[in-house]
Amino acid sequence: MFITTLIARPGALDPALVESLRNAWGGGDAQWLSPDEAAEFAMKEIPGNRWDLWEDLQGMGVDLVVQRADGRRKKLLIADMDSTMIEQECIDELADAAGIGAEVKAITARAMNGEIGFEGALLERMALLRDQPEGIIAEVLAARITHMPGAAALVATMRAAGAHTALVSGGFTAFTERVADALGFDEHRANVLEIADGRLTGTVAQPILGRDAKVSALEEIAARLGIAPADAIAVGDGANDLGMLARAGMGVALHAKPSVAAQCDLRVNHGDLTALLYLQGYARDEFVGG
Repeated sequence: MFITTLIARPGALDPALVESLRNAWGGGDAQWLSPDEAAEFAMKEIPGNRWDLWEDLQGMGVDLVVQRADGRRKKLLIADMDSTMIEQECIDELADAAGIGAEVKAITARAMNGEIGFEGALLERMALLRDQPEGIIAEVLAARITHMPGAAALVATMRAAGAHTALVSGGFTAFTERVADALGFDEHRANVLEIADGRLTGTVAQPILGRDAKVSALEEIAARLGIAPADAIAVGDGANDLGMLARAGMGVALHAKPSVAAQCDLRVNHGDLTALLYLQGYARDEFVGG
């Protein structure tokens, strides 16, 4: 069996649209996870015109996901941080605060689109930040970093259901530590900024946590918990997230770069992070916090 889920902004999902699609695809009765926001129905097979309908619904501000019905509620959340659990790219914000934002953002965009290697791009950007005062980190954290809508509810709800949560970022521990604590993650992993005499050295401690390290983190944490990678849901937006998105039982491309989304079956472009709860079959009245 398969489950089709439709998600839109609160109040924007038309019941008539849900019924029309359910009838066209021969689905079971629609179950509303949140009135006028998220609904799902069961089917026996994946329709051949799924991606044509997906394109049409995108133009209407509706996300469409089709997946297997079994094993949807996951025991592990592996989440990227930049532009996923927070609304910013930390290194871009550091650069902007240092007055070199445009140059660094151009490199970031190319790296996240997969046009250049992640590790090389990270080192290139860090070199531009050499000699910036250490205090710039606290400045950015205080004034520039905001959580992605739905982030707190996603983490709190999954933890309340017994899941383990891990923030795994190609960014920096100086940021993941604060974000993980604020959102209630069980643990976090990221790169370590090197600092000497109160200033950024322009380097990052080795080894660099990139695409392969995110996959390893998923596998290591799952093994430690005694579960399989199939029991995990992973979420990210950049090219360096593709490995863990493919390895997890449920890999969700959230507001992802087009080149990244094209390689993922589970795409959320209009919903916020609570969409990951709907995809697991949680109803709005089951949400915790947020």
